[in-house]
Amino acid sequence: MFSKTLSRNITKVVSAQRDYKVAVLGASGGIGQSLALLLKLDSKVTELSLFDVVRTPGVAADLSHIPSRAVVKGYVGSEQVEQALAGCDVVVIPAGVPRKPGMTRDDLFNVNANIVKELAEASAKACPNACFLIISNPVNSTVPIFAQVLKKHGVYNPKRLFGVTTLDISRANTFVGAYPGMAGVNVPVIGGHAGTTILPLLSQVPGNKVFEADIPALTNRIQFGGDEVVKAKEGTGSATLSMAYAGHFFTSRLLSALSGEQNVIECAFVENNLTESEFFSTPVRLGKNGVEEVLPFGKLSAYEQEIFDKMLPDLKAQVKKGLEFVK
Repeated sequence: MFSKTLSRNITKVVSAQRDYKVAVLGASGGIGQSLALLLKLDSKVTELSLFDVVRTPGVAADLSHIPSRAVVKGYVGSEQVEQALAGCDVVVIPAGVPRKPGMTRDDLFNVNANIVKELAEASAKACPNACFLIISNPVNSTVPIFAQVLKKHGVYNPKRLFGVTTLDISRANTFVGAYPGMAGVNVPVIGGHAGTTILPLLSQVPGNKVFEADIPALTNRIQFGGDEVVKAKEGTGSATLSMAYAGHFFTSRLLSALSGEQNVIECAFVENNLTESEFFSTPVRLGKNGVEEVLPFGKLSAYEQEIFDKMLPDLKAQVKKGLEFVK
């Protein structure tokens, strides 16, 4: 009796959920495979479309043996990218070359810029109304590239294009959460997604007296946490598992908002006019249209204001680099 009732209840819950098709572009890479696994396990995902230039059918076959709602399909090669994108509600893009020791995010630009541009062209044709979540570095430049391509095709919607900066928040929460009484903290992180353009607002964290003396060191560690991982992996890769976690976290939160959940607020690198930079990461309220409201980031401490003033010209230059690449 209990098993039959439970079965009926599960069926009701599943049937009440919206169906979402999510694509991962770059699904065979270090981030892509882990991200695809997490999305396969997400109950909000009904269809998971995986694309890469190599090995995607194998990744899809492997994931398809996991029991969950999501039906997995793999597509390989540039001739199949539009097929992979057709009908997608959300497209997550970790595609590109990872950082190696000694490389800055800017060093990645020449390779990854072309990859993102080609994927944007395909997305504009195959699923122009989807929400696009850009993970490919350097995000400060690749998001403007994606925007410019969509504009060229006449399908750009600033409410549906996001640079995923969630890993910066994840690092901030982890590092601050290690202090006594700070577990479960949520640190807003604004600016960009590269080095000194990353600005954690530690002054806004309740109870920050516990780590007040360490704010400069904490800020630096949050800004350059990626270097910590690259060094620890001894040249074999960059942050893949933590980035996959962050990518899934933001995607899942967006899907919840698209489904009608209220008051979903996350930081993301989006187009806005809060600063002189055309794109800027700030808290945004997510909803059925994507970005429902761009929220102000609040008052900065004197230390944060100093970082802000120094980093803004760099951020503007990195955004401009992406815009001019397409032009």
